[in-house]
Amino acid sequence: MGVLLFLLFFILLLAGTPIAIAFGIPSFLLIWYGDLGVPVIAPNFFAGIAKFPLLAIPLFVLAGYILERCGISGRIIHFANLLVGRRRGGLAIVAIGVCVFFGGVSGSGPADSAAIGAILIPAMYAQGYSRGYSAALIAAAGSTAIIVPPSIALIIYGAITSTSVPALFAAGAVPGFLAGISLLLPAILIARKEGYGSPREGEQDKTSLLTAFREAFWGLLAPIIILGGLYGGIFTPTEAAVVAVFYSLLLGTVIYRSLTLKTIYTILVDASETSAVVMLIVAFAGLFSWAGSTIGILDSLAVNLMAVSDNQWIVLLVINLLIFIGGMLIDAISIFYIFLPIFMPIIQHFGWDPVWFGVVMTLNLAIGQFTPPVAVNLYVTTQLADIRLEETFRAVWPMVLAMAAALVVVALFPSLSLVIPDFFGLM
Repeated sequence: MGVLLFLLFFILLLAGTPIAIAFGIPSFLLIWYGDLGVPVIAPNFFAGIAKFPLLAIPLFVLAGYILERCGISGRIIHFANLLVGRRRGGLAIVAIGVCVFFGGVSGSGPADSAAIGAILIPAMYAQGYSRGYSAALIAAAGSTAIIVPPSIALIIYGAITSTSVPALFAAGAVPGFLAGISLLLPAILIARKEGYGSPREGEQDKTSLLTAFREAFWGLLAPIIILGGLYGGIFTPTEAAVVAVFYSLLLGTVIYRSLTLKTIYTILVDASETSAVVMLIVAFAGLFSWAGSTIGILDSLAVNLMAVSDNQWIVLLVINLLIFIGGMLIDAISIFYIFLPIFMPIIQHFGWDPVWFGVVMTLNLAIGQFTPPVAVNLYVTTQLADIRLEETFRAVWPMVLAMAAALVVVALFPSLSLVIPDFFGLM
């Protein structure tokens, strides 16, 4: 029955069925056919989403949409562009820096890629960058949003494993910035090799750096307020999400005055749709995980995985290969619900820190967001660039390898992830 559960799931997935349905149908059939008790479906479905930390997800989604629509991303990009100055590959550096920074507000890779890509892809193309390179770069840099706090993926991980979400947020800071820095080398080398990013004469911006800083100041302050209050113990992650919503509304309606009632209504609709999709996946994936655990298939897979080797590093390598392959095909939330019930006994067996493991797993999944064939971030940016996915392959692989190198460093040196949680006493 366990084999049929996973087989039917992948068949539905390959057939193009929405991911929530691909989780739900096999789960319903297994519970009915295996006589596990059809009445348990409703309470399990509700229990999957009735968790206080998950309340932060729709709120962070809403805050991200508000900040995107109120024009703050454009102001931050303008400031960062002036800060970097006119140089070969300058906009590539700006793209990475702004994506990492904006990820500290949105918490979502696709949202980050869409918000920054909509502004920077046309600007990069105007400065001679190829559309394929621009789309690949922003998709890769946008993936850091799921590791840089506040991360929706880390909230899901914390809810599944009962791990402290503030500790996970703190642990994701250094690896998230390391992932962003790792992208600088291939981005700059490719830009210089291809001659990208030489502004045309007469295009130099006359705006002073101080003026640009003043325009972007309130947006630059957003992650400082959110994360500062979180790490300072002033509010919980869910309360931080509420603060993020009200602060972004303050920026859009009072400070920048760029939001109208019609725009706010559109934002609420879009944020509701996005949140509903996420929460449906969470609910159905939780049911899928419960069904697999009840029939014992997940425990069996964990035992077989531990039997691969007694060496924890070899097991960790195998686990990361599985996550990487899965991340190329399925979204991060689904991966967590499929694999974490298998990995938890292994984490306990080897005595791995669950906070460190969560960061390693999430960073691996970030790579999957821009690695073909599925590559959700790449799908977003290619739509913005109006090109086919195949046109990004040449540029994207050096970035995949660069972030994979960052993953190896984070996996080998757990202190990189744990230094900030230890400092703030969150462990």
